[in-house]
Amino acid sequence: MTQATKNAVIFGVGARNGVGAELCHQAAERGFHVFVNGRTEEKITAIAETIVADGGEATPLLADVTDELDVKNALVKVAQDVRPLELAVYNAGNNRPSPFLDVTPEVFEQMWRVICFGGFLTAQATLKLMLQQQTKAARQSFMFTGASGSMRGKANFAAFAAGKGAMRMLAQSLAREFGPQGIHIAHVIIDGAINGHMLQKNYAGYLDKLGEDGALDVAAIAATFMMLHDQPRSAWTQEIDLRPFKETF
Repeated sequence: MTQATKNAVIFGVGARNGVGAELCHQAAERGFHVFVNGRTEEKITAIAETIVADGGEATPLLADVTDELDVKNALVKVAQDVRPLELAVYNAGNNRPSPFLDVTPEVFEQMWRVICFGGFLTAQATLKLMLQQQTKAARQSFMFTGASGSMRGKANFAAFAAGKGAMRMLAQSLAREFGPQGIHIAHVIIDGAINGHMLQKNYAGYLDKLGEDGALDVAAIAATFMMLHDQPRSAWTQEIDLRPFKETF
């Protein structure tokens, strides 16, 4: 790989075979110095070390995206790098299906904080830095990882859908405000099961039932984010939905 000339930050990185980690690897392959954010130091350090071992450039960025001070300090570290920040993805999220009458106020609020409030905090800090670093030659993007719950609330997913739906509206508002300022805001809806760490570890039988290409491949998902970042500004996509060819919708 050639020496990185621009920065990317991926918020919400976990296991290697997850969307966040794959985004980090693909960004590094495309010449970005990648700031790998997460709350688990061991995981983000491992991802950064793997990228470096493959010839790329990466730095772990330990921060809780629901903590305002953590987010501000994280962006200070990004700003201290001489290279401009051109790509950011908010991939943090959680899911906890539960009958509505069993959802506690604490669970509802915590899910909203991770799914939506963290998106607000990171977007505000990141977009401020992008505007400060903006040049005519820069290609700047901030993207959000959405889900089926961004569009429809299913039974037993009230808290999840409330957070994802709110984040979708946040993305639309930001697109209308910052698109004219030259920053591409996009919302990527992952409408189906992901063939990644969580399902492979906990629901392998479910993936088997889906059959070949019945779940979204993490590399294919990440490739769509990279495609969106490359779009000419005369034809930007604000929202895109991804699903397996056999997924019903």
